[in-house]
Amino acid sequence: MKRRFPALPLILAAGMLLAGCHTVKNLVPPNLRPPENTDDPLKQAQQRLLDASPCCTSFADFSYQDLLPWQPQPYTLGSGSSVANINGTHSYFLAFRLPEGAKLPYRVAFKSELNGRWLKSSYLFAPTVVMLDSGFQPIGSDDISLCEHMGWSDASSGAFGAYTVNSKQARYLLIYSSADQQKGKTYWEQSPTAFSTQNTQATLGMDASGTFSVPHGPDGTIWVGMMDATYAKAVDNAICKKPESGDGVLNTLRTALPWGDGNVHSPGSATGNGGTGTNPVPDTSKAAGS
Repeated sequence: MKRRFPALPLILAAGMLLAGCHTVKNLVPPNLRPPENTDDPLKQAQQRLLDASPCCTSFADFSYQDLLPWQPQPYTLGSGSSVANINGTHSYFLAFRLPEGAKLPYRVAFKSELNGRWLKSSYLFAPTVVMLDSGFQPIGSDDISLCEHMGWSDASSGAFGAYTVNSKQARYLLIYSSADQQKGKTYWEQSPTAFSTQNTQATLGMDASGTFSVPHGPDGTIWVGMMDATYAKAVDNAICKKPESGDGVLNTLRTALPWGDGNVHSPGSATGNGGTGTNPVPDTSKAAGS
């Protein structure tokens, strides 16, 4: 006797397969998918930092045993990291002893990585630097401006910045994020033109202009160390703000080229070879000595 299996499970399975095929067609790269958790990750990170108990409130409280790396190294700040209270602001921090005998001035390199898998919900840890003398007294301080650079490798991609050490009295370097930095933003240029369909652009939350303002946050991964060639190139060529719109290539040529009438002429035109313009091309048809 042959058994008959219910047709309903087969129908349901077929429906699930068809639905799965439809979903596959609309797959989005994992790093650009909307976050599954609807809660704002930046607000959650800010609250965790606010709830943390600070260990240090003065510059002398920090441990400066770690030597500033001779080339940039990654440091991840967040849950589990020590928290300082500086000028009434909670912040994760890094503290370094500066290398003795280093030729002045020298630059310290920074690179902050995007914290988040989705561009529109990502943020950056923006550093503040305090340079201290042997008595832990500040002799220099600055909020580091971050500028975006997208290179050919992970090492040359991110939000870059630099700080110059130029004092003989400098012994220590404290890195944290000030209240102004935590409220700031960094210009970010990310073209959405590679994603052609409107549905995909809507899913990614991209703007048609392809530019963004990435907010600063309390935690994340930051690279710190003595400036090397890779970081110097990235820092010096990074994009810090939206470029100013020009008048076009032809107008730029007209004003830049040293021609008396300020016009661009092509060979064979009224002012080209054999013409009657103010800047005729010399006749070179007769060779010298012929």
